[in-house]
Amino acid sequence: MASNESLSEQKIFRTLKGDLRAGGFRKSIRTEFRELKEFMLNEQGRKRLGQMGWWRRWFFTGWWLLKSLFFKLSPVRRIIFTAGIFFLLIARSITFSSDEVQVRADTQSFGVICVLFVLLLELKDKLIAREELEAGRAVQQALMPETNPQVEGWSIWLFSRSANEVGGDLIDCVEVGGEKVGIVLGDVAGKGLRAALLMAKLQAMIRAIAPDYSSLSQMAMKLNSSFYRDIMKNMFASVVYCELVPNNGRIRFVNAGHPPPIIVDTKGYNVHVKGGPALGLMQTATYHEEQLSVQWGGIVCIYSDGVTEAQNSAGEFFGVSRVGDLLIQCRDLPLDRLGTTIVAQIDQFVGEEKCRDDVSIALIKRG
Repeated sequence: MASNESLSEQKIFRTLKGDLRAGGFRKSIRTEFRELKEFMLNEQGRKRLGQMGWWRRWFFTGWWLLKSLFFKLSPVRRIIFTAGIFFLLIARSITFSSDEVQVRADTQSFGVICVLFVLLLELKDKLIAREELEAGRAVQQALMPETNPQVEGWSIWLFSRSANEVGGDLIDCVEVGGEKVGIVLGDVAGKGLRAALLMAKLQAMIRAIAPDYSSLSQMAMKLNSSFYRDIMKNMFASVVYCELVPNNGRIRFVNAGHPPPIIVDTKGYNVHVKGGPALGLMQTATYHEEQLSVQWGGIVCIYSDGVTEAQNSAGEFFGVSRVGDLLIQCRDLPLDRLGTTIVAQIDQFVGEEKCRDDVSIALIKRG
């Protein structure tokens, strides 16, 4: 029977073999290095690098990354890291001897150990944070509707994908009494854990408040005052709330600072007018309830700004016009295929660039 050690070696070998077969090294390295520079260097530093010759750019990139790492470490780790770099640079052997014992130490090896120790500590912190974020993501997924809501006379497709482990986009289905169903799509300013926590709070507020109001404008004003009271300064969220009734071609909705919906009919597509201010910007704000009359086969597309502001390597935005054109070209497809086609086109447009914002889409089709 193989020992635990040999089994471990076999697993390591299989893992490395799988990594080699996966390929895509150049793309992965370019992406990782680009993300490293974006995280470690400020915008001014990246601009200065772009104006340098290639040899100066490589030298200053290495130095600035090392300097940025130095200041991001904790005090103890900073001292150990500095000692490691020092011992690596002097690279000499030191001999301690007495009448009976002689000890020789290599400072280069000691420097490697110091630097490796700091990197292992940083990796430990990252793995702990990743586990916590994965737990947060699981909670977010649990808060999402398990299936697309079923409303007679309507087809609905909901999609949300976060740019990081957790995101600040909200997409939800709310039962508001009787046969009415509310569809919510929101976007909390920022991204990551802070935005995710505020998103969960906003979702709870909407679920609690929406069933108590027949007027969507009054509901939005109550939601805004509560959100403003409970969040930190300089935080806000945009929200579109739609209300559907079975076998009824009208959609009631209110828009609080969100990108206006795209409406598709037999004549083409048009972008609805902008709504009121985002939630949390001011304590008192006025919102107006809107109504859409949707033709049979017509589509209403509600989306987060991560859809239209998705950027390719040339800095070009995906834009509203591309979304509208896709809705017209693929309007006869089943709604789930139409939605996945839009997402696939966004991914193809972005290419190797990192998705910088959460992507959320709600498609509502009559019929």
